[in-house]
Amino acid sequence: MNAVLAESALDDAAPSDLELLRRTLAARVYDVAQETPLESAALLSARIGNRVLLKREDLQRVFSFKLRGAFNKMAALDTAQRARGVITASAGNHAQGVALAAARLGIHATIVMPLTAPRVKVDAVQRLGGDAVHIVLEGDSYSDAQAAAARIQSARRFVFVHPFDDVDVIAGQATVGMEILRQCPAPDVVFVPVGGGGLLAGVASYIKAIAPRTRVIGVQADDSDAMARSLESGFRVELAEVGLFADGTAVKQVGTLTFALCRRHVDAMLRVDGDAICAAIRDIYQETRCVPEPAGALALAGLKQYAATNVQQGETLVAIVSGANMNFERLRFVAERAEAGEQREAIFAVTIPEERGSFRRFCTAMGRHSITEFNYRIGDAQVAHIFVGVQTSSRDERLTLAMTFRAQGFDVLDLSDDELAKLHLRHMVGGRSALAANERVYRFDFPERPGALPEFLARLHPDWNISLFHYRNHGADHGRILVGIQVPDGEQALLRSFLDGLGYPHYDESENPAYRLLLSA
Repeated sequence: MNAVLAESALDDAAPSDLELLRRTLAARVYDVAQETPLESAALLSARIGNRVLLKREDLQRVFSFKLRGAFNKMAALDTAQRARGVITASAGNHAQGVALAAARLGIHATIVMPLTAPRVKVDAVQRLGGDAVHIVLEGDSYSDAQAAAARIQSARRFVFVHPFDDVDVIAGQATVGMEILRQCPAPDVVFVPVGGGGLLAGVASYIKAIAPRTRVIGVQADDSDAMARSLESGFRVELAEVGLFADGTAVKQVGTLTFALCRRHVDAMLRVDGDAICAAIRDIYQETRCVPEPAGALALAGLKQYAATNVQQGETLVAIVSGANMNFERLRFVAERAEAGEQREAIFAVTIPEERGSFRRFCTAMGRHSITEFNYRIGDAQVAHIFVGVQTSSRDERLTLAMTFRAQGFDVLDLSDDELAKLHLRHMVGGRSALAANERVYRFDFPERPGALPEFLARLHPDWNISLFHYRNHGADHGRILVGIQVPDGEQALLRSFLDGLGYPHYDESENPAYRLLLSA
């Protein structure tokens, strides 16, 4: 109850709608920003039966909307504040906006970024800011970087340029909403990506002031949903951990001002998973031939989710493409998961009898489907195992193909929704080993940053044998590891204690049927 009362008091601290509208109209964003186009997504519009428009903030000079708020805030500083210098914390895009503003306005900026920030963003900050910028890398998330920035600020008395929880920053971001209504006066729904809430608070406040019948829906990654949880709870919720795939929105706690404004003006929140984000990245590429970063595709992923469950068609739906600072190394992961996000790839483990003609029967059963993956491994004298990926057009087609395999007398495991299979098994070559007695298999996630994998390896228990290990780097995401540990039966309690003490999220896959079929002894 006290938390709810405290958050209610924040509504009084937030600017009035009229004051925020005044600040938005006076915002000094166009010294550095351009009015970005609102482009029709013809392919997607035809597919979902609604008019889809993309607000192309990825076309800004820093490939993100963030320069709007950063420059508006820094341009409003007085002479004494400019002389003190500024400091900020950012996962990357806000940092680029601050760097550009610092160079343009002649202000020294210290910029704290997490160690997990994509290299493309770190390099861009240095290039844009030049001698005006000093970069500090610390922590695994934006919240860690923010804490480090607070420590430095207290010692050096810099002016803090908040990435989202500041009236001038929010007003700068609100100009995105102003442009949308100028370019399309009456959209039915506007979808906005959400991290700390600066863009959503600004866009929603402006749109509700000018076009109150337009709905504004925020979209978050399901593993970084601080705003959604906060609006559901009635007070600001702090997440213990955040996912790093959509690193531009990986915020553990939203701002006080942004929460108050979003509670006042936002119609709904949607959560989307990583596969849906990857599918939206591909959609934007197919429409524009540009590749957004994961956070940049959040809004479109939410738009597609909305359209899939909304019976009404013929609406005008706007998605803000908020950024395109994509790590090139991440593209292979996006390409793999985009098919899953649209149910366009089915993954099966098929057991066939080791007898003449069975392999031909299996190939015939696949018909003319395009194959995305094919791994064959002899099991024993009686059976062989096949791990196969097949392009499909729908979930129903996937189920039909599984039925076709079974009609030929083959045992089938549908692994299309199995994380173990999608993250690890499809990349592993080998089979079962008689040496892997007492093996327990776990998936681990850890923040991907320099030195993270050696650190993980150093913390593994020295007295247990490692019987299996698989790791892939996806580029500034969580690292994903599959580990087989041989633990004697009498040491299971010690194993559980050890795993809890590691401090990494982990998942027991020892009973996963795909593991039992393909990798267990």
